[in-house]
Amino acid sequence: MPPGDWAAAMRAGAYEEAWSYCGALLAARDPATRDDPTLPYHLRWVWDGRPFDAQSVLVRCYHGLGDTLQFARFLPLLAARAARVTVVAQPCLAPLLRRAFPGITIHPFDPARPLPPAACDLEIGELPFALRARPGDARADWASAIPDPLHRGAIGLCHAAGEWDPDRSLPERLLAPIAAAHRCITLVAAPSGLPVDNPAGCPLDMERTAALVAGCAQVVTVDTMIAHLAGALGRPVLLLLKAEPDWRWNPAARVSDWYPATRLFPQSRPGDWSRPVAAIVRALAPRPAKETPSWPASPRLPSPSPGVNCSTS
Repeated sequence: MPPGDWAAAMRAGAYEEAWSYCGALLAARDPATRDDPTLPYHLRWVWDGRPFDAQSVLVRCYHGLGDTLQFARFLPLLAARAARVTVVAQPCLAPLLRRAFPGITIHPFDPARPLPPAACDLEIGELPFALRARPGDARADWASAIPDPLHRGAIGLCHAAGEWDPDRSLPERLLAPIAAAHRCITLVAAPSGLPVDNPAGCPLDMERTAALVAGCAQVVTVDTMIAHLAGALGRPVLLLLKAEPDWRWNPAARVSDWYPATRLFPQSRPGDWSRPVAAIVRALAPRPAKETPSWPASPRLPSPSPGVNCSTS
């Protein structure tokens, strides 16, 4: 992982500065440690800076589902420059990727049977640096799914993130004011105690989850895969963030370079979800219709005389 200054540059949208940190880190690496088989896949570094133009390129997805969803937007940019692109991705994401990028070969990643190296190998998270591509250089809403007709128009709720960072999650009961005021579904693969349309929980199946998300009017979620799935599907997202969030999100901002339809609601104090949840409740509240003002009747003007030009030109 690049140094903290890199994260600050990414949050600020200073991408040239962030790439300079990446370049310095790459230059300092020992080539003998590249793709070290003794390390877990998510700790390996892959791209050594070699050129990929007109080459056969293997893109490896070694991190979380959210990372793959976030960086997949750059695959067409890579494909426009490489001779051939193959992606080894998490099996559950393969259908989404194949549907979005028919000209790119998608292989489900099998850790026991990894594909052999290509002329150039890249980890999918390295694409912005390798391509020198900013978030807006590729479409954020690259994915598609047929919306689930039973829950179309509901607000999707996700309160739980991965166990590796419990500070991203919040108690489900804190979302009760939203569920009480709106028709909602849960996007968590567990039974819900809220008054939602699917109290048994979201199916543990990416295609069915994508169909639920695609049909949502809006998605309220913590920083987890659901935020990236909703962004890739072009759904409006209200994103709950801990006070010191991941490098992808700038807590001083309320919008995201990565997803134009996403609004950020960070904690003002670590562990305090009450304020960002209250802000989302207000953001979702229907605005009262403006009353039509009762103006005094206009005086009746005399009809123009024949031959009088009444135009304003």
